[in-house]
Amino acid sequence: MNIKTEITRLHYNKNAKGFLFNLLKFCSIFYGIGSRTKNFLYDKGILKPKKVDAYVISVGNFTTGGVGKTPVVAEIARYFVDKGERVAIVSRGYGGKLDNKKVNVISDGINLYYKADMAGDEPYWLAVNLNMCAVLTCSNRFKACEHAIKELGVTKIILDDGFQHRKLHRDLNLVLVDSEKMFGNENLLPAGPLREGTEGFKRVDKLVIVSKNIDHTKAEKLARIMQKKQGVNTVVCKIEPDYAYNIISGEHLEKGQEITALSAIGQPEQFYKFLESDYKIKEKITFDDHHQYTLENIENIEGNIITTEKDAVKLALLGKDNIYALKLKTVLDIDKLI
Repeated sequence: MNIKTEITRLHYNKNAKGFLFNLLKFCSIFYGIGSRTKNFLYDKGILKPKKVDAYVISVGNFTTGGVGKTPVVAEIARYFVDKGERVAIVSRGYGGKLDNKKVNVISDGINLYYKADMAGDEPYWLAVNLNMCAVLTCSNRFKACEHAIKELGVTKIILDDGFQHRKLHRDLNLVLVDSEKMFGNENLLPAGPLREGTEGFKRVDKLVIVSKNIDHTKAEKLARIMQKKQGVNTVVCKIEPDYAYNIISGEHLEKGQEITALSAIGQPEQFYKFLESDYKIKEKITFDDHHQYTLENIENIEGNIITTEKDAVKLALLGKDNIYALKLKTVLDIDKLI
């Protein structure tokens, strides 16, 4: 187990202890000072976010790891595209090889300009799966938004993972919470998964409880509790398994077959649970989040492989014909959210 995997395990262990955890806890003191200072300066108006001439929606979360932002971002984008808006998604592009100090147009809504290894897996997936929606990456979100408005005529901008990026003004702050993982051990980074403390709730306009499950009873109960406790309108986003399709041919894989489960995402446990309900898993192979696959990673795996759609965009570059992606369906009432 490498150090990154061990730290992630500690993040979601409420009884975490030991030398490594104590060391991380000490480091969290300094992280907390930095986070609170930044938020104080913005809250008091000493630092001011920059505004752009478009309606900006931030989709973010309090924690690190895979909460489910990408499918929610996609659903919001489709909603506005269907209403005739010119939409752009702006991401930092983490995990891609492009120089993110400059604005990179991954897609202008019609043309796709980069592959997954260059763009980053989430921006590439969004670019491939959304029609008439531009996708841009840049560490300077303001610069990317300005480019989208001036060069692409964008009227609605969705910031992917933008809650802590306070340099840019947003008109709507949406924050996602995983119904199972919640806030982990409730410690700040690096001892826990929290990017900031609970004082951040006062900036939240709407909470989205993400339920990656078959039974959504727990998430619906949690939504009622969070709405009452935080005084913030809260909705449930249901993410469920649909079918597995071959990433080369598109052919569906019949349920009940024996497969190898493969992933490189922030929190892979729920992905494996989805597969266990429909397939016989002979082996689970997990890499670090945003892992860049090579042929050596998969060439000795016999039989069919099922991976996530996020991983599939990188694995497709390797040309193997035994890899399937699990298609998820997202159920979210956007009218209650926007």
